[in-house]
Amino acid sequence: MLRETAEHDVEAVYAMERDPIAMRYWSRPPMQDISEARASVKRAREYFGARVSLRWSIARPADDQMLGHVSLFNCNEQCGRAEIGYGLAREHWNRGFMHEALIVVVDYAFGPLGLRRLEADTDPRNQASLRALERLGFAREGLLRERWQVGDEISDTALLGLLAREWRTLHASDRASATDRPSA
Repeated sequence: MLRETAEHDVEAVYAMERDPIAMRYWSRPPMQDISEARASVKRAREYFGARVSLRWSIARPADDQMLGHVSLFNCNEQCGRAEIGYGLAREHWNRGFMHEALIVVVDYAFGPLGLRRLEADTDPRNQASLRALERLGFAREGLLRERWQVGDEISDTALLGLLAREWRTLHASDRASATDRPSA
């Protein structure tokens, strides 16, 4: 299920975002202290309330344990666009959780939020992320060379985009079956 980030997610955020393998392709280094997770959760809750950015926790319904998160950020109401980002704790990779969560969030972005375009940027070496986006219908639109520097490593960004009209055509059956709609 998707839900607003909660204060009790701090430990799970820290566990996921201190893992150097899970954070390998992020635009910042792994967390070093739990205070960073506390600040991240606090910021996510404040931004969600102010609708600056929307970050939902992906949680198990049985125990409400956070497995990862999906975000819509850098929203531009005038242009009808936003960026999408996501992360999942490594022990939950390859189980379909992220695909299900992304379907629901993209459907929400193009439905109730009324966006026309979503964008994603990912490290071009991150084949799993590229596959996840392309499976949803995102198209590669460009390569931004040497865009990020994390520590001493400089990396490129693959820029991908998805239009609402493409989504409606490609995923009509997915949208009809999605039942856990996020709220904002």
